[in-house]
Amino acid sequence: MTDSSFTALHDTALRGFASDNYSGVHPQVLAAMAAANDGHQVSYGEDVYTARLHEVMAEKFGRPVEVFPVFNGTGANVLALQSLLPRWGAVVCAATAHINCDENGAPERVGGMKLLAVPTPDGKLTPDLIDKEAWGFGDEHRAQPLAVSITQTTELGTCYTPEEVKAIADHAHSLGMKVHMDGARLANAAAHLGVPLRAFTSDAGVDVLSFGGTKNGLMFGEAVVALNPEATDGLIYLRKMNMQLASKMRFISAGFIALLEGDLWLQSAGHANAMATRLRAAVEGLDGVVPTQPTQSNGVFAILPEGVADRLREAFRFYDWNEAAREVRWMCSFDTTEADIDTFAEAIRAELSR
Repeated sequence: MTDSSFTALHDTALRGFASDNYSGVHPQVLAAMAAANDGHQVSYGEDVYTARLHEVMAEKFGRPVEVFPVFNGTGANVLALQSLLPRWGAVVCAATAHINCDENGAPERVGGMKLLAVPTPDGKLTPDLIDKEAWGFGDEHRAQPLAVSITQTTELGTCYTPEEVKAIADHAHSLGMKVHMDGARLANAAAHLGVPLRAFTSDAGVDVLSFGGTKNGLMFGEAVVALNPEATDGLIYLRKMNMQLASKMRFISAGFIALLEGDLWLQSAGHANAMATRLRAAVEGLDGVVPTQPTQSNGVFAILPEGVADRLREAFRFYDWNEAAREVRWMCSFDTTEADIDTFAEAIRAELSR
């Protein structure tokens, strides 16, 4: 039996630009989860939905892959990186990487690995930047740099081209290192680049991928995808050990199937990107607004005059990116509307004129 008397506790008209995690669940994803709800299915991934997800992922990446649905992005990243490394391994990453800045030390404290963070101007690594930390091989006094982690799109909203990913992967592999991609906004990258997912992942030499779903319309759930299963080890055990094994996995898998079987994933990400582009265009010429990064996905980064951000936040939630520099980040979602953008842009103009 169902009870339809539940009333929403929040103002459903409230809109914000703080995070693409603020949005709800895409209706088609909710419908897929509801369709998967009736009856019984074997737990812990031995269900028909998780089996189908493997087929769908193989289609997207152009080869058989191993797929491990998990609860969240931090869990996916820790799990993926652990599968690439021995206990003495280290990971070269950008200083701005989510694994370095926003996961409360989980890769190091839970994953047991050393992060070797490299400053970058735009959140993107290059072979030359990787070499700043990819040294000391065989030195027992240094954690061994055995993996590279790149983020697509980066925390600064910038996007690696397929050629850039391949150059990194080729260089890393030549040094005996493996390559992880944090794809929390992987769909946004594909929408920006206009190429299939495989073009900048499996075809470019990425070994293991954290595939993001929550930021693109899922209720919850990400997936670790072993694009090169020979490069990983122990994922089936590590997932349980890291408390990322869902008993009712069919619901994570059903959500991903709803996104990926057709083009919902691309439509949703493309829409979010387009709304960010619209916002960028609306504010770029305003006196006092200084964009700081290219808008290549669903985020806009800009510096505002003193006090403007705090006044705007009285009506619209968003975060400071660099408080000292007065740099803010505005994020758009699959359900951001043109009216949302226009209302927010008008509020920015009004605050700038005060």
